[in-house]
Amino acid sequence: MTDVITVDLVDREGGVREALDEGRGATRAQLFRRAIVGGGTFFAGGMLIGGLPKLALGAPSASQDVEILNFALLLEYLESEFYIEAVSKNTIGGETLAFAKVVRDHENAHVAALKSALGSKARSKPQFDFKDTTSDPDKFRATSIALEDTGVAAYNGQGPRLTKATLAVAATIVSVEARHAAWIRRITGKPGYGGAAANYPAPAVLDPSLTKAQVEDAVGKTGFIKG
Repeated sequence: MTDVITVDLVDREGGVREALDEGRGATRAQLFRRAIVGGGTFFAGGMLIGGLPKLALGAPSASQDVEILNFALLLEYLESEFYIEAVSKNTIGGETLAFAKVVRDHENAHVAALKSALGSKARSKPQFDFKDTTSDPDKFRATSIALEDTGVAAYNGQGPRLTKATLAVAATIVSVEARHAAWIRRITGKPGYGGAAANYPAPAVLDPSLTKAQVEDAVGKTGFIKG
């Protein structure tokens, strides 16, 4: 069996390739909108305590895409505001500052794409309190790892519940989030999860996925979201 993973191998029904072919030259927001609107009618998701959206448990559908993308939007708000605040406080430097500026711009773009795709159904940005994690360089790096790892695992967990076209576009975000996680892990020199002995930017063969409940728990424990 070949060790080379191709689009054809993982996309036997052609949904990913179709979305990518149709979307060449389109923005990520346009691709999201095309995927969602093409599949059905929008509806707004409910909210749970702590500001995390309540997600449907049904089969992939356009309405479920909206709820999941609002869930993703909250996480992107969290990351975006974290990096905006860290850069503005001007207490980190060197490659850590370079990382923060690049990732800030990426997360801002992710927020903009999701908001544009969701339109009037996009949830509002909550208030955040990052405490001293945006001013203490060591805490900033440790928190960045936690946020990026959680973001990747959250996208991985919700991916199978998205329609094909929306999944194809969401994959273009999660791959960038994974690069963020690798970059800050290399800067920090932190050993990987799962008992990896070396300081690898990619410490495991397979990335974990998190359920909605696990993401809620992880984000809730930070105390960052204030409503």
